[in-house]
Amino acid sequence: MNRLVLTAQLVERGAVRYTPAGLPALDLSLKHESELTQDGHPRKVSMEIRARAIGEITQRILGLDIGSTHGFAGFLGSQRNGRGIVFHVTELD
Repeated sequence: MNRLVLTAQLVERGAVRYTPAGLPALDLSLKHESELTQDGHPRKVSMEIRARAIGEITQRILGLDIGSTHGFAGFLGSQRNGRGIVFHVTELD
């Protein structure tokens, strides 16, 4: 199963563009920071991930303030050039 659920801060949002099929698309940058327990030891986690939203969800994301924190869900895919991953956002809390 390929599913990612992440509470993250919206750091950056690109301009709306359109796919060849005519769907709206947004490129995003999301930042997550938390403290977790790994093997019984506390660990601070901080990371930034590239994300993309396509379709109706783009309208909801356009309404979010930069710097605000939300729950994002979706799946991971590869970038067009095959280097790295992109979080495809399909749901928003």
